[in-house]
Amino acid sequence: MHRLSNTVIGFLNFFTLLASIPIIGAGLWMARSTTTCENFFQTPLLAIGFIVLVISLIGFIGSCFHLAWALWVYLVIMLFLIATIFTLTIFGFIVTNQGGGVEVVGRNYMEYHLDDYSTWLRNRIIKDPHYWSTIRSCILGSNTCAKLASWTSLDYIQRAMSPIQSGCCKAPTSCNYNMMNSDPDCYKWNNTPTILCYNCDSCKAGVLENIRQDWHKISVLSIVVLVFLIGIYSIGCCAFRNARRSQTDYQHGENRMSKVRPRWDYYCWRWWHDRKEQLF
Repeated sequence: MHRLSNTVIGFLNFFTLLASIPIIGAGLWMARSTTTCENFFQTPLLAIGFIVLVISLIGFIGSCFHLAWALWVYLVIMLFLIATIFTLTIFGFIVTNQGGGVEVVGRNYMEYHLDDYSTWLRNRIIKDPHYWSTIRSCILGSNTCAKLASWTSLDYIQRAMSPIQSGCCKAPTSCNYNMMNSDPDCYKWNNTPTILCYNCDSCKAGVLENIRQDWHKISVLSIVVLVFLIGIYSIGCCAFRNARRSQTDYQHGENRMSKVRPRWDYYCWRWWHDRKEQLF
């Protein structure tokens, strides 16, 4: 039973090792793609894939060959990974705590305001023009707003919209009520399909809402992953203890054999000496 932890760790790391291959392959495939959205996620995918590959390989070798030093390195990296995921999860809940849409009277969609979101998210959008340019190109390439081109006035009243569609594909609802002075986005709106409201604060707010929702889901998923990793880490500690015990038993066994061997030689000599006197 004391070898069970080594077997479990070996199987788990073998499966995660196989899982890292398609992750790395997806990142390399995105490097060849000309779509801006896919290139945007290339670096995180490659980083996650290589980290999983290295950790799984070390854990698999350490558990299969009972190498205490490999399992020690595996546990150190796992502890660092658990601490990192825990920190990012807490940070994610703090960042995504603010935000959300505002209901529009007589409409089935919500509108979003940039000031409602956390300072960290706003600064990421406002202070990094390249970041926003990348996201803007992504929205244009996805044809998100083209899906609304065939909508009628009744559709705009009755049908729901995603945060990006609400913020980027139409002018704010307040612009229809001669309230342009109260919303600067009204002056940024243009009917041209490549312009629309892509430079509006409402569009940036819609993107932040989309990020907030996705990040919140990832944070919830991270809790499940943390529980899973802590379980693997506990099994890994047992495997590390077993590997050290095996090495210690092996070394003690060699010492015992070196001490016992002369005594067996003595007994064998004694047995032969007694039999020799009886025979001769």
